Amino acid sequence: QVHLVESGGGSVQAGGSLRLSCAASGYTVSMGWFRQTPGKEREGIASRGHDGSTTYADSVKGRFTVSRDGTKNTLYLQMNNLKPEDTAMYYCAAAIWASPGLDGDDYTVWGQGTQVTVSS
Repeated sequence: QVHLVESGGGSVQAGGSLRLSCAASGYTVSMGWFRQTPGKEREGIASRGHDGSTTYADSVKGRFTVSRDGTKNTLYLQMNNLKPEDTAMYYCAAAIWASPGLDGDDYTVWGQGTQVTVSS
């Protein structure tokens, strides 16, 4: 089974940027990014399908960009203009579907998460 490892989280001030990485131990069909804060439901925020198509949640559209380096089996999430409400644990996930979208139920492999904290 493929393993996913996220990195790049940290603490930044509002308006700052971070770039998250998710390294996969093997090939994945499609991948996505999710986030969760205590007491709230997991939120799908960005996905990249097998054909390179991308989907974003309205909460991050225009600020976050998902990309993938196929040669390194690595998924990235460039986060710009961060806001305090972006504070969460961020997870990457892999799906066997070509275009899984933002529904976490379509993903079968999950990383351990990386914390992002945005201060005002």
